[in-house]
Amino acid sequence: MLKRAFFFTGALLSTCTISALELTGHLTQGGMVIGKIEKVQSVELNGQAIKVTNEGQFVFGFGRNAPTTHTLSWVTTDEKLHSTELLITSRTFNIDRITGVEKKYVSPPDSVLERIRAEAKSVRAARAKSSDLVYFLDPVLRPAKGRISGVYGSQRYFNGKPRNPHYGLDIANKTGTPVWAPLNGTVVFSDNDLYYSGGTVIIDHGHGITSTYIHLNKIHVKVGDNISVGEHFADIGATGRVTGPHLDWRFNWFGERLDPQLLMTNTLANKSSKK
Repeated sequence: MLKRAFFFTGALLSTCTISALELTGHLTQGGMVIGKIEKVQSVELNGQAIKVTNEGQFVFGFGRNAPTTHTLSWVTTDEKLHSTELLITSRTFNIDRITGVEKKYVSPPDSVLERIRAEAKSVRAARAKSSDLVYFLDPVLRPAKGRISGVYGSQRYFNGKPRNPHYGLDIANKTGTPVWAPLNGTVVFSDNDLYYSGGTVIIDHGHGITSTYIHLNKIHVKVGDNISVGEHFADIGATGRVTGPHLDWRFNWFGERLDPQLLMTNTLANKSSKK
């Protein structure tokens, strides 16, 4: 058994190789990492099996509160078991205090709790998909123009009451501003009126990586549609629990919530801007 350890002082992991293992991405809370191993049979992170392409590529990520030590293990085609310890950096997150939110969204009445639970279950099911798509290997482009008004991981207080951390990147702009697909993918969830998030779309990019778009004013796609990078598929809005129009953009690796700002390039996905 081969055991090695990675030690990184920064969040950005350009491309590092140990034995047959190559990793690219961010070893930090909220980070996504793409791996590649030659002649690999199977891969696990902390004992959880990870889907691997025929070329030995795979992806995983770390949530906001992920511990700093993880174990990546793999079996090569010669039946040898290898493992390495991954040490990730912890982060300090902002505190946001937001006032003016309608009372029904801060403390929803009992009459809508069943609806909220059903909607959350549907969203979890969409994010649980593990397709063979490999679009997660491509660069992640910026999905909309606008001001960054909220960041991943911040703890929010609505009208003075603490709520769950924010897991997206907020891009503020006027209602009707186009939202473009930052990656190729397949639409796995589309709903115009969720209680908390309003108009919501989830796109599958493969191997458990999905992106989510919240508070949309209009949605131009449906479940099952294949979507191309740069495609105008929705418009920014102010639906659900909001104080103004903006796009709440999220990334997940299954149930692990990732930071879109770590993944995003500065290039707009807008197809027309490339002409």
